[in-house]
Amino acid sequence: MKRVVAVTAPRRTVGDRERVALSASYVTTLRDAGVVPLVVPPHLPPEAAGEIMEVVSGLVLTGGEDVAPARYGAVPHAALDAADTDRDAIEVALFAAARTRGLPVLAICRGIQLVNVALGGTLFQHLPEERPGPIDHADAHGTHELEIAPDTLMHRTLHTLRARVNSRHHQAVRDLAPGLKASAWAPDGVIEGAEPASAAEPWLLAVQWHPEDAPGDALFRGFAGAVR
Repeated sequence: MKRVVAVTAPRRTVGDRERVALSASYVTTLRDAGVVPLVVPPHLPPEAAGEIMEVVSGLVLTGGEDVAPARYGAVPHAALDAADTDRDAIEVALFAAARTRGLPVLAICRGIQLVNVALGGTLFQHLPEERPGPIDHADAHGTHELEIAPDTLMHRTLHTLRARVNSRHHQAVRDLAPGLKASAWAPDGVIEGAEPASAAEPWLLAVQWHPEDAPGDALFRGFAGAVR
């Protein structure tokens, strides 16, 4: 079980059936990076998180719904997508259990938002109104440049200070949580990557884009390399 990692997933209703609906690209990219993904459904109670993280060696927090604003003390914006409070609860618990055990965590899109909220940060609920700028971050077919801070885990993992990434999100980090530092930004200043402020903390990279759907797999190989 040393190379098995927990991977969170959204749920979708198709007809009258509720399904766990993880994009296969997460599975294939993680497999190709050298780890075995174990999908964790959002239906599980938070109390199951400890048992799950006892039998895996890492955690991937995937994309999906908006995080419930109640978790960071905000009133829901009119443009808020439907939140899944059950998923929020199990993922916050999984993240806490992973950190307690010193396991590596890769957090993607919704994942960076969940990590930031779990550690005490806040979010922009709808960028076009709360932080308007020249980039349409919600454009599912759009890409933008990425600036990466030197001498960071992000830099060491991606091996570059400049990149181009996909962009399909209408929320983003507002107030960065204590214990995190930003390590990547879009040209308009929106935080696109974060990591622990202290090098003594367990391996954690949180990104706002979707590397599972982009060319190259440096983030996944970096994560796999941290899995023991």
